[in-house]
Amino acid sequence: MAKGSERLPGTSTRIRTRDDGCCSVNFLKYVLHIYNVVLFLSGLVVGGIGVWTVIAKHSYISLMATSTYPILAYALIVAGALAVIGSWLGCGGVSSENRCVLLVYIFVVMAVLGLEAGVGVLARLHEEQVGPEMRETLNRTFLEYYSMSSRETAAIDQMQIEFKCCGARRFEDWLASEWYKDEQVQRDGSLVPDSCCKTPTLLCGRRDHPSNIQYTGCIYKFLETTKEHLIILGAVGLGLSVLEVFGIILGSCLYIKLRHDFDD
Repeated sequence: MAKGSERLPGTSTRIRTRDDGCCSVNFLKYVLHIYNVVLFLSGLVVGGIGVWTVIAKHSYISLMATSTYPILAYALIVAGALAVIGSWLGCGGVSSENRCVLLVYIFVVMAVLGLEAGVGVLARLHEEQVGPEMRETLNRTFLEYYSMSSRETAAIDQMQIEFKCCGARRFEDWLASEWYKDEQVQRDGSLVPDSCCKTPTLLCGRRDHPSNIQYTGCIYKFLETTKEHLIILGAVGLGLSVLEVFGIILGSCLYIKLRHDFDD
């Protein structure tokens, strides 16, 4: 493999060196080292946003119409982890000039690109669909599962307290719910769950006066925050996927250069 610039003895023929051209081996190695630092940092950002999304909406996943939202968040976490792993592979492959490691690195970056681009596209599509889906299913979940399922009950109570709301669409909907038909609720005289109250206390739901309970339906605030999160997921997925394109190009160029050097 050619290491330096020299001429063949007795001739004017110049041997191709690693520093010839604008895309020399040494130049590509230098740029790829910088790129891998950026890839490592982007992996931390992507994974962090995925974790933040899961934590922020974990309690409400059972109330969502589809599993698209959590899938997008977990896909970002996987993409972030792969980006971090890929950056270490890239640094090792570039430093040792190991073509096998470089090839694995290229495929890992391609996987990150596919995941991030997929998350970006699906997030944009789901942003348009989440409104109709949520309006159709959230009210039914409130009416049919509250007090019937401990998971949904805890999620609904937390939502009504966190978003300062009552019922999916309006507080009067509780009068048509399975919860309201319960004999104990009838004996207590409750009109809405206690989590609807501005200051939740035992049996505070007996009074449905606006001074005592929230009048806004939960679907409005929940839909607004969900769309905001989807916009962030879409922007991160599509925006950072461009970064992986450069990594694939640079890694492929170095792989080809090294192959030619070894073949010479």
